[in-house]
Amino acid sequence: MTGALDDRHVVITGGDGALGQAVVQAFVAAGAVCHLPLVGSVAPQAPAAVRQTANVDLTDEGAVEQYYGGLPPLAASIHLAGGYRAAPIAETSRADLEHMLLLNLATAFLCCREAVKAMRKSGGGRIVNVGARVSEVPIGGAAAYSVSKAAVAALTRSLAIEVKPDGILVNAVLPSIIDTPANRAAMPKADTSRWPKPEELARTILWLASPENRLTSGALIPVYGSQ
Repeated sequence: MTGALDDRHVVITGGDGALGQAVVQAFVAAGAVCHLPLVGSVAPQAPAAVRQTANVDLTDEGAVEQYYGGLPPLAASIHLAGGYRAAPIAETSRADLEHMLLLNLATAFLCCREAVKAMRKSGGGRIVNVGARVSEVPIGGAAAYSVSKAAVAALTRSLAIEVKPDGILVNAVLPSIIDTPANRAAMPKADTSRWPKPEELARTILWLASPENRLTSGALIPVYGSQ
């Protein structure tokens, strides 16, 4: 898909994570100009097509409004930012639940909202959220996380219907455990050959966000690997 997004502007949240770096590389290779709102400081020697902004709190409504309000017309907005916390429900506090909802749902909601505002001005665009396999294939021991990702799936489907008349297509990918250094360290005995690779997920996200996707909206795409 080289050149599919030539000089088009794309937001990628969570762009400094393991999945985020693969997604950024895929979009840069497709010709996009990638805008990265970072929680911390910017990385040195970023490519010219990567525009980093430090210290953007995506859980803060005003900060998200300000960030998107300062961007050029957007072709796509990709929402990878989030977090994971697992515990039996008897050991999960209300604060734990609220933390998962804040990191996973609120960040996606706020970025979707501001992306829609921006894309309506420019006549359309693409939004891709990152849900999780657990919203379709439940597991035990991670109720707060599962609820927050199920809410991202509901957000995606609802928003897709609302904004389709505006020429905005909204989809989500649902990964299982991703093959990252952090996950390998946390699960050293796991069969990592069964885990989807960041580069594989990036290709799916790129297609959903590209002009080549003319019809697909409201889809929850399973990207499970062989799990």
